[in-house]
Amino acid sequence: MKVCVFGTGAIGGYLAARLADSDAELTCIARGKQLEAIRSRGLTLIENDSRQNHRVNCTDQPGQVGPQDVVFITLKSHTVPAAAAGITELLGPDTAVVTAYNGVPWWFFYGHQGSESVTLESVDPGRGLWDQIGPERAIGCVVYPAARVVEPGVIEHQFGNRFAVGEPDGNQTPRLESIAAQLVAAGLEAPLESSIRTGICTKLVANASYNPVSVLTGSSLGRMINDVAVNRLLCRMMQEGIEVAASLGISGPLSPAELLEATRPLGEHKTSMLQDLEAGRSLELDPIVGAVQELGRLHAIPTPTIDIILALAKQKATLAGCYPAAILKPMAKC
Repeated sequence: MKVCVFGTGAIGGYLAARLADSDAELTCIARGKQLEAIRSRGLTLIENDSRQNHRVNCTDQPGQVGPQDVVFITLKSHTVPAAAAGITELLGPDTAVVTAYNGVPWWFFYGHQGSESVTLESVDPGRGLWDQIGPERAIGCVVYPAARVVEPGVIEHQFGNRFAVGEPDGNQTPRLESIAAQLVAAGLEAPLESSIRTGICTKLVANASYNPVSVLTGSSLGRMINDVAVNRLLCRMMQEGIEVAASLGISGPLSPAELLEATRPLGEHKTSMLQDLEAGRSLELDPIVGAVQELGRLHAIPTPTIDIILALAKQKATLAGCYPAAILKPMAKC
């Protein structure tokens, strides 16, 4: 199977290193120092106190790679629209595209009864992804592992190895089964989900709460959960997210209290958004937190706590140079 991992950062690097141990015909897309390091020294995965180095084909020129059987998009969600043209260069007639990133994917409403053509501006500005890649290629994915880039070309896997996958319509198709089989051959868990939107929304509810609050507080997951006042704030945000999901006909299996307890064992782990802020990288606030806000407005579900935290997180990220300054343009009076 010809497999391309588009975006070889923390999660993409972990996935690529695992796929390199399988029979996949693998190509990685990276840029900058990450590309230079992988080309010169290979891709190194640190896992369970061991280091494994993999020599992988890596480029920043998708047009030179040719059509793939499957493309895993492992970019940060807010950078995906700008990558659409490069992704299309990898597409053949039957190429599947797996959206292995956080937030709401562009195809989210595809096949969802009554809302099939709805897109979100916070996720897919101007419908560029919908029109250029096409929702019919999409395979949903909920990414559970955590990893970080220790230095260019070196990925540390922290925990988890599950990449849940599912068709937007819930069917178990041959292409879905072959993708899952390739992931399993790489030593990963790849359960087939008949309702991938439920998994996406469950993780979205958690991310839309933990991530912006961590940006404001600088705290790890454990510190946020163990602080009574912050815990209460997180519960309110999660409840708003759950109500938004319910307005779409999606009932998550977890309550805010259950989500918090499920996360507690992660202790001193920092959210990816806090890691990005500390590293001076741009933040994916819009397709994660902004998407929940936009979905709420589409269905007249109020999200007052999320609205406040998002506004504060955007301003802090803007002042840190990690969010577009244009967002702070003058607004109408209250």
